[in-house]
Amino acid sequence: MSATEPVTVKMDRRPQLRDMRRLRGPGAEAALETHIRSESAVAERAARPRISAPQSFAGRAGFDRTFLTGFPVDLPKPNGQRSRDVTPVGGDASGRLDYCNFSVVMSASRRMALLTAVNIEGARSVSIEREDDKWSLDGRLPVEAQLGEDLYAGNRLDRGHLVRREDPNWGDNALVANEDTFHFTNCAPQMDIVNQKTWLGLENYILKNARAWAERCSVFTGPVFGAADLRYRDALVPKAFWKVVSFLSDDGRPSATAYVVEQEKELGQLEAAFGAFKIYQRSVKHVEGLSGLSFGSLANFDGFSNEEDVEGGLSISSEIRVLGDVRI
Repeated sequence: MSATEPVTVKMDRRPQLRDMRRLRGPGAEAALETHIRSESAVAERAARPRISAPQSFAGRAGFDRTFLTGFPVDLPKPNGQRSRDVTPVGGDASGRLDYCNFSVVMSASRRMALLTAVNIEGARSVSIEREDDKWSLDGRLPVEAQLGEDLYAGNRLDRGHLVRREDPNWGDNALVANEDTFHFTNCAPQMDIVNQKTWLGLENYILKNARAWAERCSVFTGPVFGAADLRYRDALVPKAFWKVVSFLSDDGRPSATAYVVEQEKELGQLEAAFGAFKIYQRSVKHVEGLSGLSFGSLANFDGFSNEEDVEGGLSISSEIRVLGDVRI
């Protein structure tokens, strides 16, 4: 029957089981079996989470403030209410969790990272093939202080790496660094379109250019915690994320740039399609206001922040449509 021929709708037809047919083409049996195994694995991970033993992190130095020679960059410091939201680690009130070449500070109220900090050395970068993701909870914190597999099962949320998987993978301990990035302390719920496209494009651009800027840069990343964030399951899903990059330009000039990725439209149901995400280059000072963090003197080396000062506090925003729009 052609598409133009009329169709007689048989409203009186009441099919029985014998009238029905299976919609299975070649390979369907194997595909169904694979799907069932996958769903079972997700359920098992949620019921029996992987937990890294505290002693397995022995010797991790974490983020190095002196990584950029002659340009010391401190770990961002939570201010005001944010300083009271830090999850302590053992007896350390700073909440600093050190991994290989990066560090994380957790939010007690949100049970996800307040901030992450990574040192990238492009000249010693090691390419490590991504295999089956095996995410773990960090045994240095109580299980209830971390969001785990339950949040990500059966929806469009990605376990979005805050410290990008490839970024700390340099030097002799690159394999260790790669494994360290797969901790729930280093991820936040990101819609697939943000994690896989918008955010990834910026991170690729940063890593590529780190190899040109004296081969090194330090990158800070975190979620924007807002009062109107979407409550989903047992968590609040951030509507935006920020990133601050510090580096030395080819002529030795200290520089810093800041970025915000946000969703333009009000979030709908999580399983439904979300609105269009956009990425903006903003000032370091703007990110300080959003995050409740102090980046020390970094704003002094950011053209956006300095321009805002000259313009008497005017807020400057530049949409990045293509990566060539990034200004350094």
